[in-house]
Amino acid sequence: MAHELNLPNGQPAILRNASLDTEEIWQARVDLAACLRTAAKLGLEEGICNHFSAVVPGHPNLFLVNRLGWAFQEATASSLLICDFEGNVVEGNGVPEATAFFIHARLHRMSPRVGAAFHTHMPNATALSMIEGAPFVWAGQTALKFYGRVAVDENYNGLALDESEGDRIAAVLGDKDILFMRNHGVMVCAPNIAEAWDDLYYLERAAEVQIKAMSTGRSLLPVPEHIAAAAAKQIREGDPESARMHLESLHRVLAQTVPDYRS
Repeated sequence: MAHELNLPNGQPAILRNASLDTEEIWQARVDLAACLRTAAKLGLEEGICNHFSAVVPGHPNLFLVNRLGWAFQEATASSLLICDFEGNVVEGNGVPEATAFFIHARLHRMSPRVGAAFHTHMPNATALSMIEGAPFVWAGQTALKFYGRVAVDENYNGLALDESEGDRIAAVLGDKDILFMRNHGVMVCAPNIAEAWDDLYYLERAAEVQIKAMSTGRSLLPVPEHIAAAAAKQIREGDPESARMHLESLHRVLAQTVPDYRS
């Protein structure tokens, strides 16, 4: 199901750029690799068809993304590609998956506030994209983390294999952070890698518990709107620091089990 992106002008796929060899950029590589590895461990990816991206620190017109053909569990810091918004691989060995490029390049270009964008077909959140009505009924505390932050793309339009589809997806997201893509999956957008990971993880947990509650056949009990809004505000106030600590915990766990992700 993965689609290869044709490089412009037949450019080579093995490139190195000395100006991109900084400690801050390397840390972004390590952070993104940690998220990919942990997503694999938790079963949040689907084959080789999902993709995480992050704007390159100090280079707002470039983004990091995992390479075509590699499973999340294979990701290392050095295996990630740096691409520009025109489809050029600025640094790395390989090419991005085509839908990864057209979704992420257009999203980062059209929404500079999005420092990291994680797209998955993780099972529970994707299941909620396939049913009638709003994905969440706001019946669980974890879901309230996303109250007021969700957009729904109601128009599945096939694979994102051109700029117009990437632009359409970015426009539907608007000023929201979470996009449920009907009949497809989800896109999680955040200012940085840590907050994108935190949202991705808790989005799937919120979806999982709602589906379990729905499976009982009994009516769910939504939280009253004024309480939901107040709780969402409380959660968001602590999110940046909580997300930072969450990402740090990934590094500690991976260092004990698969330390090669840093290579």
